[in-house]
Amino acid sequence: MRLAFLGLGVMGYPMAGHLASSGHEVTVYNRTRATADRWCQSHGGSQCATPSEAAKNAEIVFACVGNDSDIEEVALGEHGAIPAMAPGSIFVDHTTTSADQARRLDEAARRFQVGFVDAPVSGGQSGAEAGRLTVMCGGTIEDCKRAAPVVDAYSARWARLGPAGAGQLTKMVNQICIGGLLQALSEGVYFAERAGLDPEQVFATIGGGAAQSWQMDNRATTMANRDFDFGFAVEWMQKDLGFALTEAQRNGAQLPVTELVARFYDDVANSGGRRWDTSSLITRLGETSDAD
Repeated sequence: MRLAFLGLGVMGYPMAGHLASSGHEVTVYNRTRATADRWCQSHGGSQCATPSEAAKNAEIVFACVGNDSDIEEVALGEHGAIPAMAPGSIFVDHTTTSADQARRLDEAARRFQVGFVDAPVSGGQSGAEAGRLTVMCGGTIEDCKRAAPVVDAYSARWARLGPAGAGQLTKMVNQICIGGLLQALSEGVYFAERAGLDPEQVFATIGGGAAQSWQMDNRATTMANRDFDFGFAVEWMQKDLGFALTEAQRNGAQLPVTELVARFYDDVANSGGRRWDTSSLITRLGETSDAD
């Protein structure tokens, strides 16, 4: 298919690469042109100077950018993609945004007879590079079904959860669960250290039981080593939990642990850890040099 991909960050770059490797004709746009040049050299696609130029002849346009204002700009700004898209084409937004933003983009796309799918992802940079992302979709059944075979290029699973906005709401559930798990794992690692145990041995032992999780398998050892220079950044989790807490105020959900973890991430960011991996929550708990 003729595809466009807008945004070549740590997620979008490999995702667009998987589309090209699957045989699709991919045109890319990125705010930093040097990144788009490098992608084209690696994958043989083409690039355009604006989102509208990239989207003009595409059957499906994918976007993966930073936040609500970024997706608003590339989708509907002065050189936005949606007004340039052909009727019957589809805009798939992989950006994690507010549910309201997804609904607004859906309404705007309909005015141009363009389909819209909000499709935030989970799996991080490693999942994007491996083509093993989980994709949470909101949109019409028809639009989601049309996009699904193409999304398969970089996903291990996908699901339609409801109309536009449902994908973003599901991503909020995902982040609520991850935040709580990471805080608990931080406390477990820290407790093991203070108790004089070997964290690696502890988590190798309990990782086969009821406490097992992806976070434990992939972050317990790096937490113990205080290694945070990789993965999903604290500032991104701050944004995502903010969306969840705002939505909770609207729907009446009580999220006491999420509220607490969001404040903890603020602490980490304020201490210089905005770009650290989200497992850096453990830095709030102190050091173990004085442990018995």
